[in-house]
Amino acid sequence: MEELDLLKKNWNNTNSYNQISEAEIYKMLLQKSSSVVKWILIISIIELLLWTSTSIIFNSDAAFAKLQIANLNTYIFISNVIHYSIVVGFIIVFYFNYKKISVVRSTRNLMNSILRTRKTVQYYIWYNLGIIALSFVLGIVLVFNLDPTMSKLNQNINFKYGFIIGFTAIAAIVIAGFWMLYKLVYGRLLKKLLRNYDELKKIDL
Repeated sequence: MEELDLLKKNWNNTNSYNQISEAEIYKMLLQKSSSVVKWILIISIIELLLWTSTSIIFNSDAAFAKLQIANLNTYIFISNVIHYSIVVGFIIVFYFNYKKISVVRSTRNLMNSILRTRKTVQYYIWYNLGIIALSFVLGIVLVFNLDPTMSKLNQNINFKYGFIIGFTAIAAIVIAGFWMLYKLVYGRLLKKLLRNYDELKKIDL
């Protein structure tokens, strides 16, 4: 933010420089905000590719085959289609946010675009964390109740509760890990957008 601080310092020095410096500050904030949203778009695409690759490499069909549920693979396929459609929908929204923020021509519109982008990213993060949590819940229900091997072990009450506690602990650690990762990656970008928003508020006054 050194260039922005220099422009603000010059802006406050002389009245004759006000209009030029305000335009320059806005232009710099626009470029910085556009760059941040572009990175959000890029990272979300990379994330989608990584999840897709992981699903292909670690094919779960064999594991599900042991769970004797009619049309289970069909249900899994439909849920995956819905999930990836939602993720792609988020990515499309990120793309449109990037296109919009690149062409806005007023401070107020740029501020609105920044707020809209931040809100969309926050929804995206909570959606992914929710899906991870739901996957663990469904996984424990399916394996615990329907896996033939687990059904025999369920008769041991100590094993039953130990398994639930252990699985829950692992789920909590994984979800916390993803939350920290999202906070590190997307959180840094959102903080940059918030700083840009705060600077724009000063211009808009």
